[in-house]
Amino acid sequence: MALAAKMITIDCAEPRELADWWAQALGVEVAEDFGDFVVLAARPLVLGFQRAPERKPVKNRVHVDFDAADRKAEVDRLVRLGATVVGEHTAPGFAWTTLQDPVGNEFCVAG
Repeated sequence: MALAAKMITIDCAEPRELADWWAQALGVEVAEDFGDFVVLAARPLVLGFQRAPERKPVKNRVHVDFDAADRKAEVDRLVRLGATVVGEHTAPGFAWTTLQDPVGNEFCVAG
């Protein structure tokens, strides 16, 4: 038996509000809205946003990494939408920016 990744789910206080932000950031539409659970079908990645009563206390243990042909332009666009830059990182032949969405969930943009 093998596992296959199906969706990444993000806990948040207001699922539709955060899903709308991510839909704008990814250029996709909300696929399903069940009130306490909202789904974006940003193929090949599916993101779910689920209502959780508690706030995020510390850095995410899991986060999403995105790739962009023009990392700086994408980071600038995401910041205009409300993301916050957390840090810039480099490794031999590889660079990425760590950001937070409007409610503090970390994600990275490489390029």
